[in-house]
Amino acid sequence: MAKKVAVLVVNPVNGAGLFQYLEAFFENSIPYKTFAVAETTSVKTNSGINLQTDDVVANLKGHENEYDALVFACGDAIPEFAKNAEKQFNQDMLVVMKNFSEQDKILIGHCAAALLFDNLGIGNGKKVALHPFVKSMVKGCVGTDEKSVIDGNVYTAQTEDAIPSLIPGLLKALM
Repeated sequence: MAKKVAVLVVNPVNGAGLFQYLEAFFENSIPYKTFAVAETTSVKTNSGINLQTDDVVANLKGHENEYDALVFACGDAIPEFAKNAEKQFNQDMLVVMKNFSEQDKILIGHCAAALLFDNLGIGNGKKVALHPFVKSMVKGCVGTDEKSVIDGNVYTAQTEDAIPSLIPGLLKALM
């Protein structure tokens, strides 16, 4: 039986990245649920397209045990996070990420995902792929120049353009 995936959707989200994950899950019958990292289920893509998620991150907190994997779908995550770090939905996102990690669940993301994992102490010593602009910022993870990296339960891609190189290994782990 396929594993169940929780997908964190930041606002705004990189639609190109998000939809690659969702299409791969859909096409391979992997159950997933989307959670807006926002106060409501209404989010936008970086290009301004309105999206409706299944739920909000506050309602995922405390229910991490119902899922086998967590996707962090990046967007303008770091600049927006920096402006809104104190908001409850961002604090909830960090708690959820930490809880998934503490339960040794699969953690997936691209662009700045590895930076957030690193800041939370997730994946210390593990190799990660991350956006070249933030590579020098990781301290506990080992930043690489690889398009995608799988190291234990941490699955990362440099950018949305590198997600296709991550998908085959990800599908193998989720099916």
